[in-house]
Amino acid sequence: MGYIEKIRKSVGHEPIFICGCGVLIFNEQGQVLLQKRSDDGTWGNPGGSMELGETIYEAAVREVFEETNLVIDPKDLKLFKIYSGEEQHHIYPNGDEAYIVSIMFKTNNYKGDIKIDDDESLDLKFFDLDNLPDNLNKLFEPIANDLKQQSGDDRWKN
Repeated sequence: MGYIEKIRKSVGHEPIFICGCGVLIFNEQGQVLLQKRSDDGTWGNPGGSMELGETIYEAAVREVFEETNLVIDPKDLKLFKIYSGEEQHHIYPNGDEAYIVSIMFKTNNYKGDIKIDDDESLDLKFFDLDNLPDNLNKLFEPIANDLKQQSGDDRWKN
């Protein structure tokens, strides 16, 4: 049982802080990898919450592997931006409420083949930044907007 599950046993659905780490993974064409979530059917980046004692790099690498089967060297992660506040307030389909501090990295260096190995993902697919799916996860929308504001190769090259 992970840290968040243990906290939830004590506080139920009440709002909590979560520190999350996500990765914007880009292929050679500059497309970003998105995950279709199984809990609400929306698209967002691979990532998730930190466990006690983990570094942000360890959490990001672990979550990417769990959700995509891709291996990333922590040295290849470049900090993109940190998101917090009301735009990162989320109520999950089960009623759990959280204010998330989302530490977003980006990389175009990864190994392995994409494979869904967990129950959190319905699909994994690369998208052009100018042609993202309509049903983006609310938490991913500000990230997508920030990506679109960057120009050319700055969007995706390390």
